[in-house]
Amino acid sequence: MRKILIPTDFSAQSNNAIKTGISIAKHYNAEIILLHILDLPQAGSDGVVKGTPAPEVIFFKNIAEKRLQEIGTDPIFDGLTVSTSLILDRTAYGVTKSAEHNEVDLIVIGSHGASGAKKGFVGSNTQKVVRSANVPVLVVKDDITFSKIHNIVFASDFSDEMKPAFENVLKITKQTGAKLHLLVINTPNNFKPTNITEEIVEKFLTDVEDKSFELNIYNDMSIERGIINFAEKANTDLVAIATHGRTGLAHFFNGSISEDLVNKIEKSVITFKIEQ
Repeated sequence: MRKILIPTDFSAQSNNAIKTGISIAKHYNAEIILLHILDLPQAGSDGVVKGTPAPEVIFFKNIAEKRLQEIGTDPIFDGLTVSTSLILDRTAYGVTKSAEHNEVDLIVIGSHGASGAKKGFVGSNTQKVVRSANVPVLVVKDDITFSKIHNIVFASDFSDEMKPAFENVLKITKQTGAKLHLLVINTPNNFKPTNITEEIVEKFLTDVEDKSFELNIYNDMSIERGIINFAEKANTDLVAIATHGRTGLAHFFNGSISEDLVNKIEKSVITFKIEQ
């Protein structure tokens, strides 16, 4: 873990993401990049005239730069390398583009719980980042730090393509000392007998030496609802899932499940992109 990107819109949710990012950065001695995006839905027309930003855009840009610099020099970052970046772009696209340009290892985004609020990086912006980012995305729902992660749920169908994501989850579990819960959701349209599921998971774990975790098979009406309900039951601090980053797949975990989950669940979620 070398670089962590933290988008901020200066909201309380973004502040939670910053606290979480700091705790992770201190653990790994990683660099933090604070990013603010001036979203220009009319870029190229109303916001920019012949390549020159309109006066109101310059006004808001100056205010944002000042706030970003104030945050970046806050004593809470003492001991860490911190840089700031302000860009004019569409929010979600700007986040993923910045992550790629800066070669970051993790994106930490602050988000509301399942309140349906549509501010900052919540809603469709979060979904788009989860879908398009090529690095893990940690969606923070509350004030959670590295030391506060005690229970992690890894929800999966335990097919071979999930192994890279699982290896990352094992690393997080080891670093935090958290208890790991493996989770398989049975739904009416995708039901497997317990013995079949156990065989699938056992095969998946063949090369894993330390198996100090438990398998949970949970029945619910949908995968998404099952993860949410089990996460509450298990008093989960973090839900880990893999995403294809696209929809329309007949596979167990397609993009839409991951994207919908990060907005509806009250728990913090980390997503890992599956190689296509």
